[in-house]
Amino acid sequence: MRGVCSGGFFDAHCDAAMIVVDDGADFASGTPRLHVTLAGLEAAGVRVQVFASCAVYPETPPDRVAARGVAMIDAVWEMARASGGRMAVAVSGEDVRAALSGGPIAALISLEGADPLDGRAENLRSLRDRGVRSVIFAWKDNEFSGTAFGTNRPLSREGFRLLGLAEELGVIVDVSHLSDVAFADVCRASTRPFIASHSNCRALCPHPRNLTDAMIRDIADRGGVVGINLAPYFLDPDVAAAYAALRAESLARGDTPEVKSEIAARRRDVARPALELVARHVVHAIDIGGEDSVGLGGDLDGIEVLPAEVESVADYVKLPPLFRAAGLSERQVAKVCCDNLARVTAELLR
Repeated sequence: MRGVCSGGFFDAHCDAAMIVVDDGADFASGTPRLHVTLAGLEAAGVRVQVFASCAVYPETPPDRVAARGVAMIDAVWEMARASGGRMAVAVSGEDVRAALSGGPIAALISLEGADPLDGRAENLRSLRDRGVRSVIFAWKDNEFSGTAFGTNRPLSREGFRLLGLAEELGVIVDVSHLSDVAFADVCRASTRPFIASHSNCRALCPHPRNLTDAMIRDIADRGGVVGINLAPYFLDPDVAAAYAALRAESLARGDTPEVKSEIAARRRDVARPALELVARHVVHAIDIGGEDSVGLGGDLDGIEVLPAEVESVADYVKLPPLFRAAGLSERQVAKVCCDNLARVTAELLR
């Protein structure tokens, strides 16, 4: 895989399918607002884009979770069908290789939270049949795992079953969002490489969704990859502190819809961090885990605000010069932008 997507990108996480389902956005035209569009992917040279199905966000009634999750999966297939052959859903390593070699953009489907499985690991089989090729066990605490925003619970017995079945089926295990204790459980029980699709460096920004240096080393030691996230509050400790203060104020005032709307507007007014912080997290992760362990997972359409100079996925073209300016070699730039995630995906998918 090395060098095959030189000059292109592999992005390990976006939430465009959620905006398509919830807001009726048109992936082809990009309206209403989408960070990730067909034209934007083509303009940036993105060869592989992972589309998440996050069924529980923001507050989905339990009896609607499974249907909403499937709706997002189906939306990715429809986005591909409507692309006129410019994008295709990838279900195998061969499909990914075809995209990297100049074929249609590969759309990989992930579960951001295994909640559509209704608490049973065995249900992964049916969603794999629908095209799911990556799974984050929990977005918020559920029957499978604790999360970074939860109570630091470990993997449950069903969570361990899900880990084993994902490895058996060739579904990529993704530890972004997991609690520190659950992360340790995956490290202890996994037999194949795993990824953190959209998580940054806790040493640079002490947010609970970011990874400690020890976690980055654990992922690297197992042949996995960390996808650096563009969320301002994962990049910049000052932004993280400002957002945390606003969240605390919202809770103190009752967290009503009116208060949430006001707080959201004030959050959007917080200064956007410099794009150079993305390079800082990339360099730190390479220093800790090595140049084979770092990629990109922008979290576009899952975050309201992007760093300065980034408005959409089309602006990914600004990243390689940024990485070179930070001291990365051309080989390292190619690995971060595409090759590392391409390698591990080709290894894990069947």
